[in-house]
Amino acid sequence: MSAREQLRDAMADLLWERGYAATSPRDVLARAGVGQGSMYHHYAGKHDLALDAFSSVAQEMAGQTSELDGDGSPLERIIRYLTVPRPGTRGCRVGRMTQDPQVVADPELLTVVAEAFATVLRRWEAVIAEAVEVGELPADVDPADLARTLAAVLQGGYVLARAQGDQEPMDAAVRGAVSLLEAARAAAR
Repeated sequence: MSAREQLRDAMADLLWERGYAATSPRDVLARAGVGQGSMYHHYAGKHDLALDAFSSVAQEMAGQTSELDGDGSPLERIIRYLTVPRPGTRGCRVGRMTQDPQVVADPELLTVVAEAFATVLRRWEAVIAEAVEVGELPADVDPADLARTLAAVLQGGYVLARAQGDQEPMDAAVRGAVSLLEAARAAAR
């Protein structure tokens, strides 16, 4: 792994653990195990490194929607994606950034976060529209609204799990969403 990758990965991990405001360049250097010269050779400073780390995490988040592709009916794929194990008490790597005041105040950083969610929402919308088209969900379901609802369930599950220091609220939120989808499927029949 190159020094640039070590720095980017260390920054991504620290952003997840501490947030942008609480992460210093010194913390990143210590975690990456590289010298100060490496950081400033590859990045102009903390902000540029954070942009690279956010972009990497956003691409990773978009790649995790692969459960929405592949075998099974659209609703089966949605449920498979929802039920992928998630570390609730650690929070969402992208969603947690929206709670950092310095990220929200920085248009460049916030754009990366917003685009990550937009990419995932587009994938959700496409598979939900497919589920409506094949009759697995009622015809009056709005794919954009349902996509945002499911994203909110996952993000809310993370918040509840972190607040209670327990995975169960995350798992309960997912079970609830799956139950609602199953009820919608039954109504569509």
